[in-house]
Amino acid sequence: MNLRLVAKYLGYFCLATGVFMVPAAAWAVYFREWAALGAFAISLLISGGIAAGLHRASKQAEDTFSQREALGLVSLSWFAVAAVGSLPYLLSGTLGPVDAYFESMSGFTTTGSTVIQNIESTQKSILFWRALTQWLGGMGIVVLFIAVLPYLGAGGKQLFKSESTGPDPRGLSPRIRDTASMLYKLYLGMTAAMIAALMFGRVGFYDAVCHTLTTVSTAGFSTRQASIGAFDSVYVEIVVMIFMVVAATNFALFFSMIRGNKGILLRDTEWRIFIGVLSVAIVLITANLMFGQHQGGAGADGGYSFSRALRVGAFQATSIMTSTGYSTDNFDVWPHFSRALIIVLMFVGGCAGSTAGGMKILRLIILVKIAYWRLEQTFRPKTVRAVRVSGQVVGDDIQRRVLTFLVLFLVWLAGGTLFMSALGLPFETALSSVIVTLNNIGPGIDMISADSDFSQIPVVGKMFLTLCMALGRLEMFSVCVLFIPSFWKHS
Repeated sequence: MNLRLVAKYLGYFCLATGVFMVPAAAWAVYFREWAALGAFAISLLISGGIAAGLHRASKQAEDTFSQREALGLVSLSWFAVAAVGSLPYLLSGTLGPVDAYFESMSGFTTTGSTVIQNIESTQKSILFWRALTQWLGGMGIVVLFIAVLPYLGAGGKQLFKSESTGPDPRGLSPRIRDTASMLYKLYLGMTAAMIAALMFGRVGFYDAVCHTLTTVSTAGFSTRQASIGAFDSVYVEIVVMIFMVVAATNFALFFSMIRGNKGILLRDTEWRIFIGVLSVAIVLITANLMFGQHQGGAGADGGYSFSRALRVGAFQATSIMTSTGYSTDNFDVWPHFSRALIIVLMFVGGCAGSTAGGMKILRLIILVKIAYWRLEQTFRPKTVRAVRVSGQVVGDDIQRRVLTFLVLFLVWLAGGTLFMSALGLPFETALSSVIVTLNNIGPGIDMISADSDFSQIPVVGKMFLTLCMALGRLEMFSVCVLFIPSFWKHS
């Protein structure tokens, strides 16, 4: 692998991360948070120094990307960007080194798990930076990089393929840079629309901006300890739910609609199943909250009223399935069935080609169809069928990638749960901590519920969960290849 070339572009990523701190520094000036302002200024200088050092060390690098360099850059860039992004937390005295890196990686990977114990006492400019990291991570800082740097050439295609989520990312334009630019135009449009909608509901500009940044990225960091529940507004919850669903939809479908294909959403198999699963989950959770036996807290004695059950059930189901992780109620005290259903939704996730995490609906459709055809072949061995989704044939290469992803995911889930349990954590905490970080969800159950945080997790556990966040965001492959010795050898 051409390490000098990778180092060169890692420097650019680090510098870009520092530059993105300027808006947060502006908020620090507005709120007169001078300690935070100093932290952002020093962080920008450090990022510039890192970029200059890496550029000087890689002057003679051959500027040609292969798949190997693309995979290495995409994987290492998230770890490098998270390191630079952690500097404001560390230098402002908000968090220690491990916690700062955990919070930063949670932001850029749009996981939303936090170690900050008292959010509302944290400096507002730091909270804005926290939200901005999620907005940048939602579409992928690598995709942004491709959008603004035209000279990557063929290397841009390799990076885009490595960064795109889902088993079959669709190209929207023959030129990868045009595709990345189109994605960000849509992303910016969604962001502006949601800010306006929240401000119409009398949410202040600062809160509207921060919650928009973490909603369109399906990420979930909030400026309030009680998350979206702090607003106690049905209007705000409806706006957030709408944009969570929009952000968890394949962006390619929106471009098709803009180009005149108005009915494509209803014709798309993945989106129909996504909405169908979410609707069924809302109905089941609503009924269970009304009649099931709660574990504690409000409504433990007699269940929720219909309106209350529908309100919190719809919001939490949408928040978890889209991998956003906002909360309006602590689902850790819900009846066992609802808690189990919430865990299932954590695995399901949103659509491929969206900002959502999880397994992705498209990948699950392919897995189910593969299983069905294999079962049919046991009694009809001469039958040959193609796996199709929305009328398109799913090739053998994609099928193998989906099956490989499933194996890697299950291995990391099982091994990670054992590892976290070995650190002395209860089983539910150990299991859910790995689930929510691999699927980029945010809150889990037991010690890491919506009413708590990850501060109680041992230091080694936080470091491992940080790795899980990167694995989930890059969907296993790009990070797992780093552990293969032959990957680092010259081809």
